[in-house]
Amino acid sequence: MSYNSRYHHTDVQLQEEHLIIEAAKADPNHFAPLYDKYYKQIFGYLYQRMDDKDTAFDLTSQVFLKALTNIGKYEFKGVPFASWLYRIAHSELMQLFREQKNKRCINADIGDLRFICEETQEFYLEDYIPLLKKVISELDPEDCQMVELRFFERRAFKEIGEIMYITENNAKVRMYRILEKLKKAITSPKKN
Repeated sequence: MSYNSRYHHTDVQLQEEHLIIEAAKADPNHFAPLYDKYYKQIFGYLYQRMDDKDTAFDLTSQVFLKALTNIGKYEFKGVPFASWLYRIAHSELMQLFREQKNKRCINADIGDLRFICEETQEFYLEDYIPLLKKVISELDPEDCQMVELRFFERRAFKEIGEIMYITENNAKVRMYRILEKLKKAITSPKKN
């Protein structure tokens, strides 16, 4: 699977970002580069999961306000700062979904679904797309988030683990189980 270079950083980029974070911890006025760098990503993450632009803007603002307020608690763990922002975004999103269940949606394109079909070794993509969309939408929220992070955003397991508060290995195991569940759902004959 190819990764989305927009989300991944070299060691040098991580160290440069770490310096910016430390500056923001010392003086909140230095938070702007982090906001500028990640605003579109966080907005996209939220908007893709709810399909309501105004609410996505509001939640994105909440995410950055919480990040700025709590920047002193941030600990560098060798992954992009975005991982921490995604945790906050996910928390805000889950709170919204608890309050307004009808806001939840999944937006994926054919390429995203193709990665899932390839990973499950099912190559009759056109035959499986409607069922695959349905099965993904019925996953529990954490499994659905894993699918979104791995296949729609092409994130590495290390970063998925960091976002979801699990180990990299646990992320791999959980993804394997989710893929097995998807494969079984799309290949099993329908029971009436």
